Amino acid sequence: MRTVLVAGGCGFIGTNFVLHLLRTRPELRVVNLDKLTYAGNLENLAEVEGHPNYRFVKGDICDEALVDKLLGEGVDVLVNFAAETHVDRSIKDPAEFIRSNVVGVQTLLVCARKRNVRRFIQIGTDEVYGSLGPSGRFTEDSPLQPNNPYSASKAAGDLLVRAFHKTHGMDAVITRCTNNYGPFQFPEKAIPVFVSNAMQDRPIPVYGDGLHVRDWLYVEDHCRAIESAMERGRAGEVYNIGGGNELPNIELARLILRELKKPESLIQFVTDRPGHDRRYALDSAKIQKELNWRPRVTLAEGIPRTVRWYLEHQEWLGKLRSGDYLEYYRRHYHQTHGLKE
Repeated sequence: MRTVLVAGGCGFIGTNFVLHLLRTRPELRVVNLDKLTYAGNLENLAEVEGHPNYRFVKGDICDEALVDKLLGEGVDVLVNFAAETHVDRSIKDPAEFIRSNVVGVQTLLVCARKRNVRRFIQIGTDEVYGSLGPSGRFTEDSPLQPNNPYSASKAAGDLLVRAFHKTHGMDAVITRCTNNYGPFQFPEKAIPVFVSNAMQDRPIPVYGDGLHVRDWLYVEDHCRAIESAMERGRAGEVYNIGGGNELPNIELARLILRELKKPESLIQFVTDRPGHDRRYALDSAKIQKELNWRPRVTLAEGIPRTVRWYLEHQEWLGKLRSGDYLEYYRRHYHQTHGLKE
């Protein structure tokens, strides 16, 4: 049985990827290494706690001894989702972003090379390319021009992965995606903020003039793309993963309000953040041609699906708002498994 180590599997995309593999790939064993920072929620994976092919390990990707031990137990593929990702937080305090997104990647690479991990998948972001004009799309050959500390740290991590492939011959693949949305997204990102606030008739904050454009990718489509790269991607290559769903932020807010039957008067324009890129869009032709991947979920289908998920999981959302989700690991997981904190 092949083993996949998922670093950062309790975050938004990592959670969905772990669930995707366990639901669709019974021949794989999944080990989830997560530090459980504020954005990591172990309760997201409660349904698979007793799964025979699943194991959770609390730990930091910067902990070289722990990473080396886990990889030494036999890991075929390492998929790295672990990262600090919120731009606003990176502007206020970039230090943790450098630690997780650069030093953490370096630690994983060193240990993966030492333990002869067959393949290393680095989960990246379109933000490393910088801001795009009103037309065109970024390709895998576009220059890296990050404009905020978060995207700069992600670009640095990508370059380390490239360097280990070029220098040491490591089998490594980098994926870069557009904005994800869907179940389990932490409510500091745009769509869950819009949905959560609208549900409570609270103002929906929209940066600047609301005309910043993003391409939205449903998280299940992203998981399928990563799986394709994991299985069939070419070593040393970068694959852009776009959703083909470009929309200005103000229109996204209106779409969510219509879905919830709430008034547009809830929209509140707020001061734009520094280094706010105007538009992102990716050319996904390479992954479509080489790996036969296509996004399946349109925004017209995905937004209602996502809104329904939040409406059906208001208890989950409430725990995140109150901070009670942070107690799940201590009160439930430790009691169940007899582990020390």
